[in-house]
Amino acid sequence: MKLSQFNFTLPQELVALYPHSIEREFVNDKGEKESFRVYRRDESRLMVLHRKSGEIELFKKDSQGQPIDGQYLDFRNVLDYFGEGDTFVLNDTKVFPARLYGTKEKTDAKIEVFVLRELNEETHLWDVLVEPARKIRIGNKLFFDDAGVMVAEVYDNTTSRGRSLRFLYDCPHDQFVHDLYSLGECPLPTYVLNNRPAEPGMENMHVHSHATKEDMENFQTIYAKNVGAVTAPATGLHFSRELMKRMEIKGINTAFLTLHCSLSNFSQIEVEDLSKHKMDSEAMTVSKECCDLVNKTKDQGHHICVVGCSVAKATETATGTDGYLKEYDGWTSKFIFPPYDYQLADSMIANFYHPESTLIMSTAAFGGYENVMECYRLAVEHGYKFGCFGDSLLIVD
Repeated sequence: MKLSQFNFTLPQELVALYPHSIEREFVNDKGEKESFRVYRRDESRLMVLHRKSGEIELFKKDSQGQPIDGQYLDFRNVLDYFGEGDTFVLNDTKVFPARLYGTKEKTDAKIEVFVLRELNEETHLWDVLVEPARKIRIGNKLFFDDAGVMVAEVYDNTTSRGRSLRFLYDCPHDQFVHDLYSLGECPLPTYVLNNRPAEPGMENMHVHSHATKEDMENFQTIYAKNVGAVTAPATGLHFSRELMKRMEIKGINTAFLTLHCSLSNFSQIEVEDLSKHKMDSEAMTVSKECCDLVNKTKDQGHHICVVGCSVAKATETATGTDGYLKEYDGWTSKFIFPPYDYQLADSMIANFYHPESTLIMSTAAFGGYENVMECYRLAVEHGYKFGCFGDSLLIVD
Protein backbone atom coordinates (compact mmCIF):
# COMPACT_ATOMS: atom_id res chain seq x y z
CA MET A 1 0.00 0.00 0.00
CA LYS A 2 0.95 3.65 -0.35
CA LEU A 3 1.61 6.20 2.37
CA SER A 4 -0.86 8.67 0.84
CA GLN A 5 -3.70 6.20 1.36
CA PHE A 6 -3.47 6.92 5.10
CA ASN A 7 -3.67 10.69 4.81
CA PHE A 8 -6.72 12.60 6.01
CA THR A 9 -7.54 16.03 7.37
CA LEU A 10 -7.33 16.13 11.17
CA PRO A 11 -8.49 19.42 12.75
CA GLN A 12 -6.05 20.54 15.44
CA GLU A 13 -8.84 20.88 18.00
CA LEU A 14 -9.43 17.11 17.82
CA VAL A 15 -5.91 16.30 19.07
CA ALA A 16 -6.16 15.55 22.80
CA LEU A 17 -3.59 17.51 24.80
CA TYR A 18 -4.65 16.14 28.19
CA PRO A 19 -6.22 12.90 29.47
CA HIS A 20 -10.00 12.64 29.44
CA SER A 21 -11.44 14.58 32.36
CA ILE A 22 -14.67 16.04 33.67
CA GLU A 23 -15.16 19.35 35.44
CA ARG A 24 -16.80 19.41 38.86
CA GLU A 25 -18.24 22.46 40.57
CA PHE A 26 -18.74 23.09 44.27
CA VAL A 27 -19.63 25.97 46.54
CA ASN A 28 -16.89 26.99 48.98
CA ASP A 29 -17.29 28.31 52.55
CA LYS A 30 -17.80 31.83 51.20
CA GLY A 31 -20.69 30.75 49.02
CA GLU A 32 -18.62 31.14 45.86
CA LYS A 33 -18.61 28.63 43.03
CA GLU A 34 -15.33 26.88 42.33
CA SER A 35 -14.43 24.11 39.93
CA PHE A 36 -11.82 21.39 39.59
CA ARG A 37 -11.03 18.70 37.04
CA VAL A 38 -11.21 14.96 37.66
CA TYR A 39 -9.35 12.64 35.30
CA ARG A 40 -11.38 9.60 34.26
CA ARG A 41 -9.29 7.23 32.18
CA ASP A 42 -12.13 4.89 31.34
CA GLU A 43 -14.75 7.48 30.35
CA SER A 44 -13.24 8.52 27.01
CA ARG A 45 -15.28 7.63 23.93
CA LEU A 46 -15.26 4.21 22.32
CA MET A 47 -16.17 3.25 18.77
CA VAL A 48 -16.76 -0.39 17.83
CA LEU A 49 -16.03 -1.95 14.43
CA HIS A 50 -17.37 -5.39 13.49
CA ARG A 51 -14.78 -6.22 10.86
CA LYS A 52 -16.62 -9.08 9.14
CA SER A 53 -19.88 -7.22 8.57
CA GLY A 54 -18.45 -3.70 8.47
CA GLU A 55 -20.97 -2.52 11.07
CA ILE A 56 -19.78 0.45 13.14
CA GLU A 57 -21.22 1.34 16.54
CA LEU A 58 -20.93 4.84 18.02
CA PHE A 59 -23.87 5.05 20.42
CA LYS A 60 -25.22 3.24 23.44
CA LYS A 61 -28.43 1.28 22.90
CA ASP A 62 -31.84 1.34 24.56
CA SER A 63 -33.70 -1.69 25.92
CA GLN A 64 -34.89 -2.51 22.38
CA GLY A 65 -31.34 -2.48 21.06
CA GLN A 66 -31.74 0.80 19.20
CA PRO A 67 -28.91 3.38 19.22
CA ILE A 68 -29.53 6.39 21.49
CA ASP A 69 -28.49 9.39 19.45
CA GLY A 70 -25.99 11.60 21.27
CA GLN A 71 -25.13 9.04 23.96
CA TYR A 72 -21.74 7.83 22.80
CA LEU A 73 -20.21 4.59 23.94
CA ASP A 74 -17.43 5.10 26.47
CA PHE A 75 -14.45 2.88 27.17
CA ARG A 76 -16.20 1.09 30.03
CA ASN A 77 -18.54 -0.43 27.42
CA VAL A 78 -15.63 -2.46 26.05
CA LEU A 79 -16.48 -5.19 28.56
CA ASP A 80 -19.92 -5.63 26.97
CA TYR A 81 -18.21 -7.43 24.08
CA PHE A 82 -16.30 -9.97 26.18
CA GLY A 83 -17.11 -12.65 28.72
CA GLU A 84 -15.73 -15.28 31.05
CA GLY A 85 -12.67 -17.05 29.69
CA ASP A 86 -11.67 -14.31 27.26
CA THR A 87 -8.18 -12.80 27.60
CA PHE A 88 -6.87 -9.27 27.21
CA VAL A 89 -3.16 -9.07 26.36
CA LEU A 90 -1.55 -5.93 27.83
CA ASN A 91 1.86 -4.26 27.61
CA ASP A 92 3.32 -3.67 31.07
CA THR A 93 6.25 -1.49 29.97
CA LYS A 94 6.91 1.52 32.19
CA VAL A 95 7.77 4.97 30.86
CA PHE A 96 10.79 6.69 32.37
CA PRO A 97 11.38 10.49 32.47
CA ALA A 98 13.42 10.55 29.27
CA ARG A 99 13.46 14.26 28.39
CA LEU A 100 16.36 16.21 29.93
CA TYR A 101 17.40 19.83 29.61
CA GLY A 102 21.05 20.81 29.84
CA THR A 103 23.61 23.40 28.84
CA LYS A 104 26.68 23.13 26.69
CA GLU A 105 30.06 23.86 28.29
CA LYS A 106 31.61 27.31 27.68
CA THR A 107 28.66 28.68 25.63
CA ASP A 108 25.85 27.77 28.08
CA ALA A 109 23.67 27.05 25.04
CA LYS A 110 20.48 25.30 26.08
CA ILE A 111 20.21 21.73 24.84
CA GLU A 112 17.34 19.26 24.94
CA VAL A 113 18.43 15.65 25.35
CA PHE A 114 16.00 12.79 24.83
CA VAL A 115 17.38 9.64 26.46
CA LEU A 116 16.50 6.49 24.51
CA ARG A 117 18.26 3.54 26.12
CA GLU A 118 21.33 2.50 28.05
CA LEU A 119 24.12 1.02 25.94
CA ASN A 120 26.64 0.13 28.66
CA GLU A 121 25.84 -0.07 32.35
CA GLU A 122 29.45 0.07 33.58
CA THR A 123 30.47 3.18 31.62
CA HIS A 124 27.05 4.95 31.84
CA LEU A 125 26.88 5.09 28.04
CA TRP A 126 23.46 6.03 26.64
CA ASP A 127 21.85 6.39 23.24
CA VAL A 128 20.18 9.82 23.01
CA LEU A 129 18.70 12.40 20.66
CA VAL A 130 19.83 16.03 20.95
CA GLU A 131 18.24 19.30 19.87
CA PRO A 132 19.63 21.45 18.33
CA ALA A 133 21.91 18.73 16.98
CA ARG A 134 24.13 21.04 14.91
CA LYS A 135 25.62 22.49 18.10
CA ILE A 136 26.63 19.15 19.60
CA ARG A 137 29.90 17.54 18.52
CA ILE A 138 32.06 14.67 19.75
CA GLY A 139 33.94 15.71 22.87
CA ASN A 140 31.46 18.39 23.95
CA LYS A 141 30.39 18.30 27.60
CA LEU A 142 26.80 18.86 28.69
CA PHE A 143 25.70 19.89 32.19
CA PHE A 144 22.30 18.86 33.57
CA ASP A 145 22.18 20.41 37.04
CA ASP A 146 23.14 23.70 38.64
CA ALA A 147 25.83 22.09 40.78
CA GLY A 148 27.61 20.70 37.72
CA VAL A 149 27.54 17.17 39.12
CA MET A 150 25.52 15.44 36.39
CA VAL A 151 27.81 15.87 33.39
CA ALA A 152 27.92 13.95 30.10
CA GLU A 153 30.45 13.86 27.30
CA VAL A 154 29.48 13.30 23.66
CA TYR A 155 31.11 9.98 22.81
CA ASP A 156 29.91 9.40 19.24
CA ASN A 157 27.53 10.49 16.48
CA THR A 158 24.92 7.88 15.56
CA THR A 159 22.43 9.68 13.29
CA SER A 160 21.77 13.29 12.29
CA ARG A 161 20.21 13.94 15.71
CA GLY A 162 21.49 10.87 17.51
CA ARG A 163 24.47 10.83 19.85
CA SER A 164 26.10 8.46 22.33
CA LEU A 165 26.55 10.19 25.69
CA ARG A 166 28.89 8.97 28.43
CA PHE A 167 27.81 10.28 31.80
CA LEU A 168 30.77 11.20 34.00
CA TYR A 169 29.12 10.19 37.25
CA ASP A 170 31.04 8.04 39.69
CA CYS A 171 28.56 6.07 41.78
CA PRO A 172 26.74 2.72 41.80
CA HIS A 173 24.50 2.15 38.80
CA ASP A 174 21.22 2.20 40.72
CA GLN A 175 22.10 5.53 42.30
CA PHE A 176 23.12 6.97 38.92
CA VAL A 177 19.84 5.95 37.27
CA HIS A 178 17.84 7.34 40.20
CA ASP A 179 19.67 10.69 40.00
CA LEU A 180 19.37 10.83 36.20
CA TYR A 181 15.63 10.17 36.26
CA SER A 182 15.15 12.78 38.98
CA LEU A 183 16.37 15.41 36.51
CA GLY A 184 14.15 14.21 33.67
CA GLU A 185 10.65 15.11 32.55
CA CYS A 186 7.79 13.02 31.28
CA PRO A 187 8.48 12.32 27.56
CA LEU A 188 5.17 13.59 26.22
CA PRO A 189 5.02 13.71 22.40
CA THR A 190 5.99 17.07 20.92
CA TYR A 191 2.56 17.37 19.28
CA VAL A 192 1.16 17.60 22.83
CA LEU A 193 3.76 19.95 24.33
CA ASN A 194 3.93 22.25 21.29
CA ASN A 195 0.18 22.84 21.33
CA ARG A 196 -0.47 23.28 25.03
CA PRO A 197 -0.93 26.83 26.31
CA ALA A 198 2.40 28.57 26.91
CA GLU A 199 3.62 28.87 30.46
CA PRO A 200 3.23 32.30 32.12
CA GLY A 201 5.86 34.73 30.89
CA MET A 202 6.76 32.57 27.87
CA GLU A 203 3.84 33.41 25.58
CA ASN A 204 6.03 35.14 22.97
CA MET A 205 8.92 32.69 23.10
CA HIS A 206 9.14 29.90 20.52
CA VAL A 207 9.51 27.08 23.02
CA HIS A 208 7.18 24.24 23.95
CA SER A 209 5.57 23.82 27.34
CA HIS A 210 7.17 21.62 29.96
CA ALA A 211 5.62 18.41 31.21
CA THR A 212 4.51 18.30 34.84
CA LYS A 213 4.71 15.70 37.61
CA GLU A 214 1.01 15.08 36.99
CA ASP A 215 1.84 14.23 33.36
CA MET A 216 4.26 11.53 34.52
CA GLU A 217 1.39 9.85 36.36
CA ASN A 218 -1.14 10.30 33.56
CA PHE A 219 1.26 9.08 30.85
CA GLN A 220 1.61 5.71 32.56
CA THR A 221 -0.66 2.68 32.54
CA ILE A 222 -1.89 1.62 35.96
CA TYR A 223 -0.25 -1.80 35.47
CA ALA A 224 3.15 -0.45 34.29
CA LYS A 225 5.93 -2.58 35.75
CA ASN A 226 9.09 -2.95 33.63
CA VAL A 227 10.99 0.31 33.05
CA GLY A 228 12.21 0.98 29.53
CA ALA A 229 9.67 2.88 27.39
CA VAL A 230 10.13 6.42 26.11
CA THR A 231 6.48 6.70 25.18
CA ALA A 232 3.41 5.09 26.69
CA PRO A 233 1.46 2.20 25.14
CA ALA A 234 -1.36 4.69 24.73
CA THR A 235 -4.35 2.36 24.42
CA GLY A 236 -3.54 0.95 27.86
CA LEU A 237 -3.97 4.42 29.38
CA HIS A 238 -7.76 3.93 29.23
CA PHE A 239 -7.74 1.14 31.82
CA SER A 240 -8.63 2.20 35.36
CA ARG A 241 -8.36 0.15 38.53
CA GLU A 242 -12.16 0.02 38.65
CA LEU A 243 -12.35 -1.34 35.12
CA MET A 244 -9.68 -3.95 35.84
CA LYS A 245 -11.67 -5.07 38.87
CA ARG A 246 -14.81 -5.38 36.76
CA MET A 247 -12.85 -7.53 34.31
CA GLU A 248 -11.76 -9.78 37.15
CA ILE A 249 -15.32 -10.14 38.46
CA LYS A 250 -16.57 -10.95 34.96
CA GLY A 251 -13.94 -13.68 34.55
CA ILE A 252 -11.91 -11.91 31.86
CA ASN A 253 -8.22 -12.83 32.03
CA THR A 254 -5.27 -10.47 31.71
CA ALA A 255 -1.97 -11.60 30.21
CA PHE A 256 1.06 -9.31 30.33
CA LEU A 257 4.01 -9.00 27.99
CA THR A 258 6.62 -6.25 27.71
CA LEU A 259 7.53 -4.19 24.67
CA HIS A 260 9.50 -1.01 25.37
CA CYS A 261 7.83 1.52 23.09
CA SER A 262 10.27 3.72 21.17
CA LEU A 263 9.91 6.97 19.23
CA SER A 264 9.69 4.94 16.03
CA ASN A 265 5.91 5.18 16.21
CA PHE A 266 6.15 8.96 15.79
CA SER A 267 8.83 8.99 13.10
CA GLN A 268 7.74 10.48 9.81
CA ILE A 269 7.62 7.97 6.97
CA GLU A 270 9.76 9.25 4.11
CA VAL A 271 8.73 6.77 1.40
CA GLU A 272 5.48 6.40 -0.52
CA ASP A 273 5.89 2.63 -0.90
CA LEU A 274 5.29 1.27 2.62
CA SER A 275 7.21 -1.94 1.89
CA LYS A 276 10.40 0.17 1.88
CA HIS A 277 9.87 1.72 5.33
CA LYS A 278 12.06 0.43 8.17
CA MET A 279 11.05 0.54 11.83
CA ASP A 280 13.48 0.99 14.72
CA SER A 281 14.09 -2.10 16.84
CA GLU A 282 12.28 -2.35 20.18
CA ALA A 283 13.12 -4.68 23.06
CA MET A 284 10.37 -7.13 24.01
CA THR A 285 9.77 -10.08 26.30
CA VAL A 286 6.99 -12.67 26.29
CA SER A 287 7.01 -14.94 29.33
CA LYS A 288 5.95 -18.57 29.65
CA GLU A 289 3.12 -17.47 31.93
CA CYS A 290 1.77 -15.14 29.25
CA CYS A 291 2.07 -17.84 26.58
CA ASP A 292 0.31 -20.47 28.69
CA LEU A 293 -2.68 -18.24 29.42
CA VAL A 294 -3.06 -16.96 25.85
CA ASN A 295 -2.67 -20.39 24.28
CA LYS A 296 -5.14 -21.91 26.74
CA THR A 297 -7.63 -19.21 25.77
CA LYS A 298 -7.12 -20.08 22.12
CA ASP A 299 -7.57 -23.83 22.73
CA GLN A 300 -10.80 -23.22 24.62
CA GLY A 301 -12.23 -21.12 21.79
CA HIS A 302 -12.41 -17.88 23.74
CA HIS A 303 -11.54 -14.40 22.49
CA ILE A 304 -8.00 -13.00 22.56
CA CYS A 305 -7.90 -9.20 22.54
CA VAL A 306 -4.63 -7.34 21.95
CA VAL A 307 -4.64 -3.96 23.68
CA GLY A 308 -2.80 -1.50 21.47
CA CYS A 309 -0.50 -1.69 18.47
CA SER A 310 2.55 -2.48 20.61
CA VAL A 311 0.87 -5.67 21.84
CA ALA A 312 -0.24 -6.49 18.30
CA LYS A 313 3.36 -6.14 17.12
CA ALA A 314 4.74 -8.19 20.02
CA THR A 315 2.27 -11.06 19.69
CA GLU A 316 2.74 -11.26 15.92
CA THR A 317 6.52 -11.30 16.41
CA ALA A 318 6.29 -14.14 18.94
CA THR A 319 3.55 -16.25 17.31
CA GLY A 320 4.79 -19.41 15.58
CA THR A 321 3.65 -20.91 12.30
CA ASP A 322 1.26 -23.11 14.29
CA GLY A 323 -0.64 -20.01 15.46
CA TYR A 324 0.45 -20.30 19.10
CA LEU A 325 2.31 -17.71 21.16
CA LYS A 326 5.94 -18.60 21.97
CA GLU A 327 8.29 -17.38 24.69
CA TYR A 328 10.45 -14.53 23.42
CA ASP A 329 13.24 -12.34 24.75
CA GLY A 330 14.86 -10.11 22.16
CA TRP A 331 14.12 -7.34 19.68
CA THR A 332 11.50 -6.65 17.05
CA SER A 333 11.37 -4.23 14.14
CA LYS A 334 8.17 -5.67 12.73
CA PHE A 335 6.15 -3.21 10.64
CA ILE A 336 2.54 -4.27 10.15
CA PHE A 337 0.51 -2.72 7.35
CA PRO A 338 -2.23 -3.95 4.98
CA PRO A 339 -2.55 -6.51 3.60
CA TYR A 340 -1.58 -8.63 6.58
CA ASP A 341 -3.21 -11.63 8.28
CA TYR A 342 -2.98 -11.58 12.06
CA GLN A 343 -2.21 -15.06 13.38
CA LEU A 344 -3.31 -14.92 17.02
CA ALA A 345 -5.82 -12.32 18.19
CA ASP A 346 -9.43 -12.08 17.04
CA SER A 347 -10.05 -8.63 18.57
CA MET A 348 -8.04 -5.47 19.06
CA ILE A 349 -8.29 -2.10 20.80
CA ALA A 350 -6.43 0.88 19.38
CA ASN A 351 -6.46 4.64 19.80
CA PHE A 352 -7.28 7.04 16.99
CA TYR A 353 -3.97 8.20 15.56
CA HIS A 354 -2.54 10.96 13.39
CA PRO A 355 -2.53 10.88 9.57
CA GLU A 356 0.13 8.65 7.99
CA SER A 357 1.01 7.09 11.35
CA THR A 358 2.38 3.54 11.40
CA LEU A 359 -0.17 2.90 14.14
CA ILE A 360 -3.11 3.55 11.77
CA MET A 361 -1.55 1.09 9.38
CA SER A 362 -1.32 -1.62 12.03
CA THR A 363 -4.95 -0.96 12.96
CA ALA A 364 -6.07 -1.06 9.33
CA ALA A 365 -4.26 -4.35 8.81
CA PHE A 366 -6.41 -5.86 11.56
CA GLY A 367 -9.78 -4.28 10.81
CA GLY A 368 -9.50 -3.93 7.04
CA TYR A 369 -8.39 -0.76 5.28
CA GLU A 370 -11.81 0.40 4.05
CA ASN A 371 -13.48 -0.35 7.39
CA VAL A 372 -10.89 1.46 9.50
CA MET A 373 -10.70 4.53 7.27
CA GLU A 374 -14.49 4.81 7.49
CA CYS A 375 -14.14 4.70 11.29
CA TYR A 376 -11.65 7.54 11.05
CA ARG A 377 -14.01 9.55 8.85
CA LEU A 378 -16.78 9.12 11.41
CA ALA A 379 -14.40 9.93 14.27
CA VAL A 380 -13.56 13.30 12.71
CA GLU A 381 -17.21 13.98 11.86
CA HIS A 382 -18.36 13.23 15.43
CA GLY A 383 -15.54 15.03 17.21
CA TYR A 384 -13.62 12.07 18.64
CA LYS A 385 -10.25 12.89 20.14
CA PHE A 386 -6.99 11.69 18.58
CA GLY A 387 -3.50 10.89 19.83
CA CYS A 388 -2.04 9.32 22.98
CA PHE A 389 -4.75 10.88 25.19
CA GLY A 390 -7.46 10.38 22.56
CA ASP A 391 -10.43 8.07 22.16
CA SER A 392 -10.34 4.43 21.13
CA LEU A 393 -11.55 1.91 18.58
CA LEU A 394 -12.51 -1.67 19.45
CA ILE A 395 -12.35 -4.11 16.54
CA VAL A 396 -14.17 -7.43 16.88
CA ASP A 397 -15.26 -10.10 14.43
